[in-house]
Amino acid sequence: MSLPFSLALYRAATTALTPVAPALLRRRAAKGKEDPARLNERLGKPAIPRPDGVLVWLHGASVGESLSILPLVERLRAERPHAAILVTSGTVTSAELLARRLPDGAIHQYLPVDTPGGAARFLDHWRPDLAVFVESELWPNLLLAAKARGTKLALVSAKLSDKSYNSWQTRPLAAAWLFSGFDLILAQDGRAADRFASLGGTVAGEADLKFGSASLPVDEAEYARLRFQLTDRPLLLAASTHPGEDEIILDAVAGFHLAPRLVIVPRHPVRGEEILEMARERGLEAVRRSRSPDTIAEVIVADTLGEMGLWYRLADLALVCGSLVPGIGGHNPLEPARLDCPVVSGPHVENWLTAFGDLAAVEGVAYADASVLGERLSAMLETPERLKAQAARAKAFVEARDAAARAGLSRILELVPLNPGPEAAA
Repeated sequence: MSLPFSLALYRAATTALTPVAPALLRRRAAKGKEDPARLNERLGKPAIPRPDGVLVWLHGASVGESLSILPLVERLRAERPHAAILVTSGTVTSAELLARRLPDGAIHQYLPVDTPGGAARFLDHWRPDLAVFVESELWPNLLLAAKARGTKLALVSAKLSDKSYNSWQTRPLAAAWLFSGFDLILAQDGRAADRFASLGGTVAGEADLKFGSASLPVDEAEYARLRFQLTDRPLLLAASTHPGEDEIILDAVAGFHLAPRLVIVPRHPVRGEEILEMARERGLEAVRRSRSPDTIAEVIVADTLGEMGLWYRLADLALVCGSLVPGIGGHNPLEPARLDCPVVSGPHVENWLTAFGDLAAVEGVAYADASVLGERLSAMLETPERLKAQAARAKAFVEARDAAARAGLSRILELVPLNPGPEAAA
């Protein structure tokens, strides 16, 4: 059976892109959006040999999706130790985090650009037995070529934005062709399940890999040191800020009667100097942690990677950002909830709508838009007992959902081929 027209058109367009792909990648690398030392991976030309035996390939596009894979990696290592693990992602930041968080023996690669040639080179080299994609990461050339090679396909924490769903509805034959190729679809929630089923996918159940994760790690020695030093005033954490949010937060805190100590963790650490200058322009004593890790100031710009677990443990209240201005969609409220850290968020949480809604239903999260942010944060910090009760409700809810997600991971493990053993291999 021939490809539906839209998929055939996509294949032709990406084939035409092939000659210019190296130049486009070099241009992106010059802007810091690609790792210049690893551009060959983006062309489907890995330098690492494939391990022998069964190989499971897991893919998450960026930081959130990539980190949600980690519980599955741990389960695979514990329950399918014969399987080699390949994890791909698409951003420099996710690669840096995975380099620290993946266990020994797991391989990280950048996902190749979705041209037919790049997909073929990648798949011919790695020959995955099972490919697991997270959320809505759908690359037709890779998916169709993997299926043609006999790779089992799973889509977990599966979701579709309104825009994506509406787009697929206009191409029903292509949607049915693509989604029916998955051997397992586990939807993020009931709404997502209905959407995938209407597009021709067979949904086996619900499992959100954002639940089931372990608590964020921490350097215990650094935690003990800072916990001793940061006892003079409440600590307010602004987690994963984006452009347009830092000035809102700094202005809000400047109006407090008793200012807390403010820690700003930018989503992109390269913005550290910019945020430092914003704070100093407002007359606040501020330091960058990447340059002065031992200095305590009114404002600490934590422009370092891998320390969110430290700050959530130290904070009296966490403002989960990406939510104060439109167009970002919010960030993960489950990470602070697991660590007993009270959560407040702005109103723009489209990417985490279900998680925030569930937390709100158990009174485990608070909201504030930019116009009332200072007033709301000040009032919350002045009622520590209420904050502790809010955090306890959120933690209990997340722990229950974490347990359910771990059960869902078992369905994925069932797709991993068993070790054939030395006799079969011979």
